[in-house]
Amino acid sequence: MNTMSPDESQHDVAPKEIANRPRKNTAFEQLDRPGSVRINVQGAFIVDDDSFTPPRSGSPPRYTGPGETKDIRLPHHKTGVSHIAVDIGGSLAKCVYFTQDPNGQGGKLSFKNFETEHIDDLISFMDSLVNGKRSGQGDCLVKKKDRLHIMATGGGAYKYYDKIKEALGVEIYREDEMECLIVGLDFFITEIPDEVFTYSEEDPMQFAERRVDIYPYLLVNIGSGVSMIKVSGPQQFQRIGGSSLGGGTLWGLLSLLTSARSFDEMLGMAENGDNAKVDMLVGDIYGGGYGRIGLKSSTIASSFGKVFKKQVEYGTEYCPESSTATNNDGKNRGFEPEDISRSLLYAVSNNIGQIAYLQAQNHGLEHIYFGGSFIRGHKQTMNTLSYAIKFWSKGEKKAYFLRHEGYLGSVGAFIRRQPRNWGRRYSASDEYPYPGIRSTGEEA
Repeated sequence: MNTMSPDESQHDVAPKEIANRPRKNTAFEQLDRPGSVRINVQGAFIVDDDSFTPPRSGSPPRYTGPGETKDIRLPHHKTGVSHIAVDIGGSLAKCVYFTQDPNGQGGKLSFKNFETEHIDDLISFMDSLVNGKRSGQGDCLVKKKDRLHIMATGGGAYKYYDKIKEALGVEIYREDEMECLIVGLDFFITEIPDEVFTYSEEDPMQFAERRVDIYPYLLVNIGSGVSMIKVSGPQQFQRIGGSSLGGGTLWGLLSLLTSARSFDEMLGMAENGDNAKVDMLVGDIYGGGYGRIGLKSSTIASSFGKVFKKQVEYGTEYCPESSTATNNDGKNRGFEPEDISRSLLYAVSNNIGQIAYLQAQNHGLEHIYFGGSFIRGHKQTMNTLSYAIKFWSKGEKKAYFLRHEGYLGSVGAFIRRQPRNWGRRYSASDEYPYPGIRSTGEEA
């Protein structure tokens, strides 16, 4: 018997004696390559509207819906950046680039994604950036005399290397995918306010306090497949597990079972579906919950369990007149695409959540961060993952999400060539040392 039907959360608080210390204004050193530039993240904030100032203290958090990725404003960074970064996965390619404010008020990191099968669209977009054109929003990328370089990660950095280099005629620096994921997540955890949050139906975005003692933690990166990475320090990580059942599974099966042709369309259908019409629930077996072992009546006992049952009861041509889900070849026979989408989303998410819990439990990891483009700020996905972690851990562990969850690798590639400890608060000074931050490995 399997799991779930989603719920609640809380947030962490940084140690008071550390959180109250005056922060030293760290001057970030220069990039080793490809350009000579200093990046200043002082006062960085996520742009929730078109304001040039950070949100006021006490302002209510805004939920970022599916597909929305907010810019990150860097009000104190004054110079141009001579590179863009791209993470090319099996399903999606994610691009990160910096634009200067034309009025000299710093600049911002912007984010854009493309379906990998339409790689030419990504190349065309990067061409507009590389050749000194404007971003489409009136923001200057770099001076015309400067040439942008490309920092690339993910499998597509190798698969499409020759194609991109030939099309753009620029230097492409390929970076290790796992290292970029960790560098990107460390950056978001430590540097960007209101980035990390927990999710529940009652409180969809409960922001977590930025913590200085961030290690160890588990990163569950959900892309086409799933990688689970134990991170013990800035350069200390190990892939401890994963699953082939990830975003590509959902995308592929729903392409076969429904008429949806984009991931966002599939998530939209799942949002309007009722999995109880497709899944066999505990209540269908017991007539209610099974309280003795903590199972609610709405807990999924068998994903897609009602499909076969209905075929047997009504015959192989089961197809109520009310259904709109019949394909030309007779598939789906009376099951709505929205219900199928929600059922499959729950099946994939529950599986990932349970494996993530088991890995965290096995390795003694308290904090579990979920990243990757599978999530996309979709509330059913986050609710299911959150509930899975809470259910299996009996409330002892929590699932953490990020507002830029799909861009960990590309942001990591963007800052990958920074010197040791760039982008980690307190670490540029020995004045306030704390365990786990100072890298003991090779310089990033």
